[in-house]
Amino acid sequence: MDQRYDPQTIEPKWQQVWEKTRAFCADADASREKYYLLEMFPYPSGRIHIGHVRNYTIGDVVARYKRMCGYNVLHPMGWDAFGMPAENAAIANKTHPAQWTWDNIAAMRKQLKRLGLSYDWERELATCDPKYYKWEQWLFIRMYEKGMVYRKESLVNWCETCSTVLANEQVENGECWRCGRPVKQKKLWGWFFKITDYADDLLEYCEKLPGWPEKVLTMQKNWIGKSTGAEIRFPVSGTDEVIDVFTTRPDTIYGATYMVLAPEHPLVRTLSRGTGQQEAVDAFVDRMAAESRTDRMLETKEKEGVFLGAWCTNPVTGTQIPVYTANFALMEYGTGAVMSVPAHDQRDYEFAKKYGIDIIVVIKPEDLSVEETAATQAYTGDGVMVNSGPFDGMHNRKAYEDLIAYFEKHGLGKRSITYRIRDWGISRQRYWGAPVPMIHCNTCGIVPVKDADLPVVLPENVDLLDGGGSPLASHEAFVNVTCPKCGAAARRETDTMDTFVESSWYFERYCSPHCDTAMFDKKEVAYWMPVDQYIGGVEHAVMHLLYSRYFTRVLKDMGLVDFKEPFTRLLTQGMVCKETQHCPEHGFLYPEEAGAHGESVFCKKCGQPVEVGRVEKMSKSKKNIIDPNELVARYGADTVRLFCLFAAPPERDLEWSEQGVEGGFRFLNRIWRLASAWMVRFRQTRAFTNAPDDLNEKIRPLYIKTHQTIKKVTDDIEARFHFNTAISAVMELVNAMYQAETRDISPETADDTATSVMRGAMETALLLLAPVVPHFTEELWAAIGHEPGSLANQSWPAWRTDALSADTRLIVVQVNGKLRGKFEIDAEADDEALKARALEDENVVRFIADKPVKKVITVKHKLVNIVV
Repeated sequence: MDQRYDPQTIEPKWQQVWEKTRAFCADADASREKYYLLEMFPYPSGRIHIGHVRNYTIGDVVARYKRMCGYNVLHPMGWDAFGMPAENAAIANKTHPAQWTWDNIAAMRKQLKRLGLSYDWERELATCDPKYYKWEQWLFIRMYEKGMVYRKESLVNWCETCSTVLANEQVENGECWRCGRPVKQKKLWGWFFKITDYADDLLEYCEKLPGWPEKVLTMQKNWIGKSTGAEIRFPVSGTDEVIDVFTTRPDTIYGATYMVLAPEHPLVRTLSRGTGQQEAVDAFVDRMAAESRTDRMLETKEKEGVFLGAWCTNPVTGTQIPVYTANFALMEYGTGAVMSVPAHDQRDYEFAKKYGIDIIVVIKPEDLSVEETAATQAYTGDGVMVNSGPFDGMHNRKAYEDLIAYFEKHGLGKRSITYRIRDWGISRQRYWGAPVPMIHCNTCGIVPVKDADLPVVLPENVDLLDGGGSPLASHEAFVNVTCPKCGAAARRETDTMDTFVESSWYFERYCSPHCDTAMFDKKEVAYWMPVDQYIGGVEHAVMHLLYSRYFTRVLKDMGLVDFKEPFTRLLTQGMVCKETQHCPEHGFLYPEEAGAHGESVFCKKCGQPVEVGRVEKMSKSKKNIIDPNELVARYGADTVRLFCLFAAPPERDLEWSEQGVEGGFRFLNRIWRLASAWMVRFRQTRAFTNAPDDLNEKIRPLYIKTHQTIKKVTDDIEARFHFNTAISAVMELVNAMYQAETRDISPETADDTATSVMRGAMETALLLLAPVVPHFTEELWAAIGHEPGSLANQSWPAWRTDALSADTRLIVVQVNGKLRGKFEIDAEADDEALKARALEDENVVRFIADKPVKKVITVKHKLVNIVV
């Protein structure tokens, strides 16, 4: 065994062993319990970032741990390879998206392998491979045949910069989720998946996913946005038109004094014709089309609108009320029409005041008069109904149901449920995506491609257009085809599918990635699915995660799977953060572009003082990023893995620390030196496994500590994947091994029994750290006499209950000086263990919430004070 720890030699060595022995290749085995561990697969940008490293290391530790616990583990990796980023990057680099993508895949595969991740690379897939998207096209046709897919012309979210349609879920704060530019409304033909058919089921099962974070489920519930109320008909005066309005407040209908239509509503321009308002209405509608919907929704946004020159009838009062179009009405909410009740809605109140519209109180609190109720602002509470015809004097909540019955009896409306979610528009007007497998025939209309002609392969002999427009429409060999039905000349559909379609079923394909007769082998999927633990970012809550749940239901209804939910448990990891560095002349600086003189920081380019900013999520724009390749080259993959796991629990943000990385490297070297010192003695004995009563007072504490550590680490991983406290516990064990020398137990003086206890402690430390630093532990495992490469197949250690007793002490925890928790801990636990245990206490976590921790102070090994 080399006396010096050299990760650059050790790590490639063990990676070759794992690959040669197919250590992590999985096969279905009905006699064994399976465990499917999956991290969200990456877009192949060409370089992994530290966020990738953290995410994949978290998953790798779980996969390795479960394998050691005896599970048959599936842990695959692939590439989310289609989409706008690759196409835009290829255009910018004057290359083809296919070349760009496959080159990047090769580069990233090499980087991931260098991290020692336990992937079954034999199952690798890429969504841009025709062998993959063939089956996506096949499913599209089956969905079309069952009425799950349709094509229509509609107002869509259009990103001018990306030259394509976006689904509602891909519009964030009125901007494109990819380029950050404002999104406009545009009328376009496109293909839609009827995800709304599953809205109720998706919502219901949000309550049946206990392994998911509550914040993700809340986001999905809010996005689905189920609302119960009434749909009421307002006839347009002098026409045959009727404005249908959905409202959750039918109890306020007697106070509806004007109607508002969204600028996108199809009746807006129609009703303004011939009224003298046409020009003003057209100008307003055009201006609204250029504004982001998020801006229009802001509470602080001034409410503005235009009278259409048209009137409609309040169906319960018979009163003629004016019809407006206004900036606060959105087409995708309800019916795109708002029954405006200014006395009981603040937004409606402000608009009515501005435009001189009547305000009629119809609900008042018992302690106020009608005149006082809406004198200065809208009254939005409950109360007694007034000015409401036969419903006067009733409590508004009681009248709610009676009013709906009244509407239905007199043909004025009906009970209704509406949803915020809209059908998923999957058409994209970009090149780099899976072609929609449909053909347009002048005689037969829209006809699916024959199964025998699948896949519809995306042609690669195209010239990409600057600005992102698709070249497919002008590619004659692709477009010009014959109709599968009548044989006449026809045109192929040139839209490609939203890249989220590919990522909505890839986890099933992993179960049998080489199956060439179906989307997947149903028997393999029945064995492996659902995914037991899924790991990825919370930013995918209402896109990928919701779409995947929807797609799995489609597959179930097709008879292809027998489950509804694809992911049993979900872990959303925190972000990796680092402070920013800003130079007055050169702007944001990369870490290597700034130097230090004592406590001051300067720009290496110009020598000016640098402003060190707050800790923020690592991003290319702020340049506060760390290249993991450089870290691996300097410290080795195991040290980088160790830091990513030790610095914070997985669900929390991780603050980057160079000192933390160096500390991890020192810890591994500390174990290495200890193992080297004892190596000769270790090879002469076996680990002690008897009862602790057989040991003397000098060595018994280490044996007890060993078994306490096994229990602590096991509990930390099983409960909440708290690898940070698990690693801290192993650090305590290593400290205890060093402390044994103070009791005259050294390689030179220890008897055989003491040596066997020391060996047992070292083996335990290696086993417990094996999922975290696999190369390092494999090397030492072999060095102390085990079969080379055998650690990957070792069982997770078990503790002896008779070896757990030891003295403990009570620790008090304060947050900003106030008592917030107490816990018992091993009397020999050091300060770092006290801090780690305090930070994971549930009551303490609740009081810290999302506030950053500034300091953690221990006082006389009795008290921990956390400053936030």
